[in-house]
Amino acid sequence: MPSAAAAARSILTRLHEVMASRSKAQAKLNTVVEVIGESLDSEVCSIYLLREGMLELFATRGLAQEAVHVTRMAIGEGLVGTIAQNVETLNLAEAAAHPDFSYRPETGEEKFHSFAGVPIVRRERAVGVLCVQHVEPRRYEEVEIEALQTVAMVLSELITNAGLVDEDDAGLSPGSTGTEILHGLTLVKGLASGVAVFHQPRVTIEHVVADDTEAERQRVYLAFDKMREQIDRMASQAEFGAGGEHEEVLATYRMFAYDEGWARRINEAIDSGLTAEAAIERVQQRTRMRMRQIDDPLLADRMHDLEDLSNRLLRIVSGQLGTAAAMGLRSDAIVIARNLGPAELLEYDRRRLKGVILEEGSLTAHVVIVARAMGVPVLGRVRSLRGKIREGDQLLLDSDHGTAIVRPVPTMVTAFEARFAENRERQAAYAALREVEPFSRDGTRITVMINAGLRDDMPNLSLTGADGIGLFRTEFQFLVSATLPSRERQTRLYRDVLEGAGDRPVVFRTVDIGGDKILPYLRHNDGEHEDNPAMGWRALRVALEREGLLKVQARALLDAAAGRTLNVMFPMVSETWEFDAARKVFETQLEFLRKQKKVLPEAIRYGAMLEVPALAEMLDVLAPKLSFLSIGTNDLTQFLFAADRANPKLAERYDWLSPSIFRFLRRVLASIDGQRIDLTVCGEMGGRQLEALALIGIGIRRLSITPAAVGPIKQLVRQIDVAEIGAAMTAWLDNPPPNLREALQGWADERGIAIY
Repeated sequence: MPSAAAAARSILTRLHEVMASRSKAQAKLNTVVEVIGESLDSEVCSIYLLREGMLELFATRGLAQEAVHVTRMAIGEGLVGTIAQNVETLNLAEAAAHPDFSYRPETGEEKFHSFAGVPIVRRERAVGVLCVQHVEPRRYEEVEIEALQTVAMVLSELITNAGLVDEDDAGLSPGSTGTEILHGLTLVKGLASGVAVFHQPRVTIEHVVADDTEAERQRVYLAFDKMREQIDRMASQAEFGAGGEHEEVLATYRMFAYDEGWARRINEAIDSGLTAEAAIERVQQRTRMRMRQIDDPLLADRMHDLEDLSNRLLRIVSGQLGTAAAMGLRSDAIVIARNLGPAELLEYDRRRLKGVILEEGSLTAHVVIVARAMGVPVLGRVRSLRGKIREGDQLLLDSDHGTAIVRPVPTMVTAFEARFAENRERQAAYAALREVEPFSRDGTRITVMINAGLRDDMPNLSLTGADGIGLFRTEFQFLVSATLPSRERQTRLYRDVLEGAGDRPVVFRTVDIGGDKILPYLRHNDGEHEDNPAMGWRALRVALEREGLLKVQARALLDAAAGRTLNVMFPMVSETWEFDAARKVFETQLEFLRKQKKVLPEAIRYGAMLEVPALAEMLDVLAPKLSFLSIGTNDLTQFLFAADRANPKLAERYDWLSPSIFRFLRRVLASIDGQRIDLTVCGEMGGRQLEALALIGIGIRRLSITPAAVGPIKQLVRQIDVAEIGAAMTAWLDNPPPNLREALQGWADERGIAIY
């Protein structure tokens, strides 16, 4: 049996002549199936193409000719439909034994037992299927399958150039040219309209068959060199000293970039007669097929790394390097992507970026945190985006309700614009409260602060009239950086933040990474897979184990706060010794600066985040050491309910307005009663009007929330009598109603308090 490359080259050599001929497309396909059948010594070779949403038999050798243009099947129907739907290869010794087998009597295929089929792919979608069959039951050899996959790439070019497949069919699912409503998971609430813009425009491979194999090989070698230079440069820019765990993960990434097996497979594809671009895509298609079969998350992650590198290599070799952000948005846009990183999101023009729709994404993804801070609505987990949306399609994004309308009709646009106008009126009313202090009707002052994490967040202090920054997430600088930020870079950021805040307080949370917030340059838990990352090696646990991380950050914060008050908070404190150890790092750095005769902070206030329920049982011990305590409701809720907040099946199952949560919080308040400790609730819970109403009712007087929520919370506070809601909450928690949310909503409705 010849090698896969030799078998494919033998076929491609003959097909090259067919493609260059002046024959009509149908005649070419008739010749193609004969060439492939003869070359693989297969009694049947058939080509099915996607037309008008159905897979139609276009050419065959071995099946009944009367079935050509007669036999049609839907995507997912039969073996051919299954290959197209899953974009995967089938290789069966006995076709009829497969659960998806569908017998078509008009083809006369009943005498054939073995079956092998590969998808004909265009723009990551199957536009057809190439299959072979044999009388004797046998599995086709690997070299035969690889030859078929290579030929399928050539067929993709042939059928597209000949117009045998509609361009709409090439990228879209059947029936996706009219209005369509997409459903997904709300990641960031909001309304937006704009045209669809793909974050990474497709790399269009214009030529599949190589004219000069050696020239194509040289192009790939040069592209590999350039890609490896980029990876090496990334590694050399690591700014946190030698021997760090970030070097280990970069070494792993470099291992893929220098993987000889990967390069060899691409070279073999070039040997078969493909161009450099087609060879990379050919190997990438096989990687994608393998990824669908991998259950092990660690192996799947590694295959994703290889996929990312393949995309990088393909863009380098084709010269198509830019993303939509680099090319610039020309109008109001909704960005479409499989997934995004926070740095990629920040590259977009905020004046034109109106929303984001992702195929993947989770509530705690880095990009979601940044998008929420930017006020950009995000809808995630929308399946088969590229099969339903075209570049330039008009979109109406309603992330409040988890939907997006593609190619809306005029009546839909009118209704959406009415909602949008109503929303703008509310926003204008909130903006009018900017200079208004949030006093309740009975004179209780509620402190309303914002959460932030980027230098660009600082204008929100003035825009919202917030009392300060109750949570500055220092990890954002780490998440949007390609390398670990140096002490100097950290110092500049923290100093700019303090200067931007003026006389308003800023609470800096030390770096909270790990768990779901994995840095590409920092290996976590020695690379071991964590079944429960939210309860794993993260936050203060990371900082105390990798003490250099916290030392550098402590020094940067102390330098930046020279002559000012520094508020520093430690995340995910589980036991009192962790707080003591973290504080000692700061005190040691403070002593160092004192010996260096440096200007020191005027005062240092230390605080902790209460996210782990166990800490609540030790507050009597910890309280005397605290200046403030912040309750992180996002993590606290998932720990109390043992429910992963990123799991869509559980996202709506456990309500924040649960008596169990408020009973727990009431006990926390009681345990520090009489202590001079500022208690703040941070997180999304405090930014929702009904939840904030309940929090105020149990005695919470300080909230730190997203900037967009400041106006609504101020409006709420001005409408309520704190003593009255306090009495109601006490009664409800002592004797819980069937549904606390409904009870609160009814209480607000009776008093004419609008809740949005």
